[in-house]
Amino acid sequence: MNEKFHALPPEKRQRIIRAGFRVFSENSYRKSPMSEIAAEAGISKSLLFHYFRNKKELYLFLVNEAVRIAEVEMAHIRPEEIGDLFEIFRQGMMAKLKITLEHPHLTAFIVKAYYEQDPEIAAEVAKISREMTFDKFGSIVDSLNPEDFIPGLDLRMMYTEMYWAGDGCLRALTQAGPLDAAVMEATFTRLMEFWKSAYLRKDRP
Repeated sequence: MNEKFHALPPEKRQRIIRAGFRVFSENSYRKSPMSEIAAEAGISKSLLFHYFRNKKELYLFLVNEAVRIAEVEMAHIRPEEIGDLFEIFRQGMMAKLKITLEHPHLTAFIVKAYYEQDPEIAAEVAKISREMTFDKFGSIVDSLNPEDFIPGLDLRMMYTEMYWAGDGCLRALTQAGPLDAAVMEATFTRLMEFWKSAYLRKDRP
């Protein structure tokens, strides 16, 4: 699939991908015009349909491309070697920051896709979402020592809250205006320190 698209020079492919991320991130699937994606990519609408048979094919390609980019950036993080949950989260959030800086509309696009209800693509997007490793680092929760945390803390719920809050923090920062890597890193660091103060036992060994 997409042999004609993949045969394009890398720079031209990236123009189309970036345009697709931007247009689909700002509109529903149904209201995202292929003509706008083509114009932003600097090609004709007919040429865009030469590379992708229809809007659905382009959309699902972009969903898979967003997942691929995220997996490449996260692949170097090895929880079993790091061991510390908060450091794993810090590295994961910094990887997401890098993705956001290099692909400004990717995060907004994948969030929009996750909640897309259009019957033409919803089932297939949901299938891709189920195959994504939502709990990529969740296995480390099972290796945590409960004695390091405040008594009675549900470690799995803590992990889930951190995951959701971290993604929410990233989305809020990207919507606040031009991205500033230093500000985002400082915000992530403060968030990590807050979690440590909230969840770790003060008298742990």
